[in-house]
Amino acid sequence: MTYPTWDEIRNGLFCEGRTYPMIADETPTFMGQPHATSPQDLTGADAVIIGAPYATSPTDEYAGVKKVDWLAAPMRIRQQSARYRSGYIQDFDLDVFEHLKVVDYGDADIPKEALVSQDPEIILAAQAAVEEKVNHALDAGALPIVIGQNSPCGSYAIAKCVSEHTKGDVGVVSLDTHWDAARIDTVTMDPRIAGGGSWLQKMLELQPNISAKHLIEIGPRGMMENPEIIRELIGSGARFISGWDLRKMGIEAVCEAIGHAYEGTDAVYAHFDMDVMGGSGPAPGDILGELAEPIGMTDYEAIRIAHELGLRGVDGFSFICIPPGSAVIYRVIVYVIMYLLAGKAIAGRT
Repeated sequence: MTYPTWDEIRNGLFCEGRTYPMIADETPTFMGQPHATSPQDLTGADAVIIGAPYATSPTDEYAGVKKVDWLAAPMRIRQQSARYRSGYIQDFDLDVFEHLKVVDYGDADIPKEALVSQDPEIILAAQAAVEEKVNHALDAGALPIVIGQNSPCGSYAIAKCVSEHTKGDVGVVSLDTHWDAARIDTVTMDPRIAGGGSWLQKMLELQPNISAKHLIEIGPRGMMENPEIIRELIGSGARFISGWDLRKMGIEAVCEAIGHAYEGTDAVYAHFDMDVMGGSGPAPGDILGELAEPIGMTDYEAIRIAHELGLRGVDGFSFICIPPGSAVIYRVIVYVIMYLLAGKAIAGRT
């Protein structure tokens, strides 16, 4: 699968003749919205787009896929958003940008060393770079939406900031193929690192106002997990809807169950690990390499859940493991963000 160049995209069927604010030579802002370059530019914003191009691998590959394709997700999602002429979503007869101020805050200043090193200090520096931008958004009263690829930069960093900005308890809605609930990061073996296989467990351990009883985990399935850990989480009050359960229940029942994260909480963080789609989305699961599993979530189901979160209200939102290389998958992420924001706009009107 060959991804098109920016020149091919901007001269293509839906983009030709249009201009966009640019973050970099090949990176337009998300949906052509204003480019924020300082915390002052976030004043009055309802949502802030932040890129976190970080991959957990010191080699040229992650999970059997070229790292350059993983890291390109924040740029490519912005490129694909350029094809849409406005924020008007015909499903709802609603122009999101007539109701919400959205700005693109560019990418977090992740150290270049993080591209080739899994030294714990460098990982923590990369995490801190994401936290800085997320905290700026939260300080401005806006919803941070982080387009990442690996933990901790696309998951724990956002949960931590939401937790630290909230006096009461924080609920968590997590979509994933894997629970990411190992006791310790197996790459570094450092207890400070909320890594790809351990970020959720570290969130529960390190953030005192986030607990399993306010967590709903949607999408894991099959034979991937340590039964002791999963049974402990469920026994502590976590709500679990597997990929199998989702098919049995139907998406509207799943959206109703999301209320579990809102009961008794003052804020909610949403985590979308897009390997949850497996091969059930509009591109084959093989593009995910080692991360693909059967009984995946469809694109509609992920978009519908995002819209439900917008309707209910969400305080932090982020992506990791966005299937790399497929233009249509990057468009799915654009839809997830826009239908989330549509829910937020609709809720604000009623």
